[in-house]
Amino acid sequence: MSNVSHAGHDMAGHPDVSEMSDRYDRMMGGRDVPLLDAPVFLVGLYCAVSPWVLHFTASQTSLVTHNLIMGIAIAVLGLGFTVTPQRMYGLSWAICAIGVWMIISPWVVGSSPDVGVVLNNVIIGGLAVLLGLVCAGASMKNGTRGRA
Repeated sequence: MSNVSHAGHDMAGHPDVSEMSDRYDRMMGGRDVPLLDAPVFLVGLYCAVSPWVLHFTASQTSLVTHNLIMGIAIAVLGLGFTVTPQRMYGLSWAICAIGVWMIISPWVVGSSPDVGVVLNNVIIGGLAVLLGLVCAGASMKNGTRGRA
């Protein structure tokens, strides 16, 4: 019976290592930040449910709808980064814009928001801006900004 275990063998000596490496790079689209997709999605998900988590559905009805729509938008962008990263990383700046809007929205959309509502939107907005900047920086570094 032959020994088919690969324990102790180094892949560097494999005859197809360069081809496998090239294929992996093509599949990943040159992405350096594949781990940012999930945090972007989770920030969007939290943004969408935050009115119910913080119980401001009765006091800030306009912000409830606003946070739900903005959260869905962020989550969809996060899903898009996972599904088609080459096309979506050009939209990283949109996450930054949504983040800035989330920071100022309690005063624009809301009516006399309390500290909890303001702090919630400022944290969500700050995280969105930070994640958007990292995604945008990675796409510019990899040259995927203009690829479709």
